[in-house]
This record gives sequence, structure tokens and C-alpha cells, in this order.
Amino acid sequence: MTSPRIDLLRPAPAAELSDEQLRELYTPGTGSWLRVNFISSVDGAVTVDGLSGGLGGPADHRVFDLLRELCDVVLVAAGTVRAEGYGPMVVAAESVAVREARGLAPQPVFAIVSASLDLDPASRIFTEAPVRPIVVTTESSPADSRRALAAVADVIVCGTHALDAGMLVRELHARGLAGIHCEGGPSLFGALLAADVVDELCLTVSPLLVAGDAGRIASGSLPDARSLHLAHVLASGDELLLRYLRRR
Repeated sequence: MTSPRIDLLRPAPAAELSDEQLRELYTPGTGSWLRVNFISSVDGAVTVDGLSGGLGGPADHRVFDLLRELCDVVLVAAGTVRAEGYGPMVVAAESVAVREARGLAPQPVFAIVSASLDLDPASRIFTEAPVRPIVVTTESSPADSRRALAAVADVIVCGTHALDAGMLVRELHARGLAGIHCEGGPSLFGALLAADVVDELCLTVSPLLVAGDAGRIASGSLPDARSLHLAHVLASGDELLLRYLRRR
């Protein structure tokens, strides 16, 4: 299958970027790094008919896969896992080679955030995982669910009733997982923003107008706005792929 054409518009225009050129553009900062990846319509909707998959085109899917090659752990809220039909976290053989050449483990760790622990230990997410997943929860989660999931995943408690996003990041770092790639959803993104641990936002703007009552990419409250720097702009047809870095 032919890869969709992606052109660089900013900072220095370049046409028909290769996968390796894209990897270089998206290479995270040194040390610990937390990247968040989202897609939205032009009018700010994050879903169509309840799913983000209705927004993404071939270019977004291409970059989506490449971003998984560049991290230690893929972090996703359980609601997004259920809604989007996630399976086990497995990258393709060619991605394994790329990861190993960059000094990363062959496969990224899958970390799922769930307060309710409404997760099935018999799911393929756990039974077919190439690397033991992580489940992040709070002290108020059901103890029996924690025990059941501990048989198939490392269960980490971060917070009493609400997620302590700062503790979550520290716990992942303590396990050697410095490069964190978050794929949503909005509540988790909001918690990470409130803890001021987000270093980067990758945002695809889909050329659609959705209207309705679809949510935004982040929910919750912030003590103050976060300032960002636009690192690059890519285009594929009418679709834009933006990379923002946190100003600190």
C-alpha cells in the first residue's frame, strides 16, 4: 500500500517526507518526555458518532503508527480503550527494527488508566500482550478488581479518589519508562495538563465540520493557561498535522 503524501510547511518547506524524515521531526526531547496525540475537526470536535476514528485520514494513521515507534510506553484512558476497540499493544516487525535501532525495547509498554477498573483480565489486551501491561488506578478502586488484574498486569495506585497525574508520571519514570506517549482521552489529558507534566501536543486537524455536542481534546480545569510553541506544520491534502511544544 502506498503511503499517503505528507509535506512539511513549517519551519522549512519540504515535499513528500519519508518515514525517516517524519521520525526525525517527531523525535522527542532528551530525558523524560510526555507527548499527547489527538485529532479534532476544524470546529473542535474530537469524535464523529462517538469515535475519533471517523476523523482520521491516511496521513493521521501514518503518523499515529510512527509515534508509537518513538516511545517507551503508550498511555491511554480505559474509556478510550473501550470506545476505540483497542487490542494488545503490538507494533509491526518493521517498527520493532526501528525501535531497537534507536535503543528502545522491541515493543512499547501499554499503560491503561482506570478508576473503576472495568477491565476484563481475559481480554486480548492482557492475554496477547508482548509486554506485561500496566494498569493505573486509585486507592478507591475495587480491591477485588485490583487483585484480579494483578495476575495479568502491573497495577499501580496513583491517588486516593482522583488520579494523581504527577505521581503517575513519576511511577512510570521509576520503571525506566521515560518516553510517555498518551493517546487520550480528554479527562486524562486534562489531568496531565493540570499537573503540568505535558511536554508536547501533536494535533491533527481534520477538514471536517461536525457540530453537535462532541467534546474537546481536554476536559477539567487549569489554574492558568499553558503557552505552547508551534514546532512544525505538516499537510496531507486538506489535513493538517501540528506539533506544539510546551513553553517553560
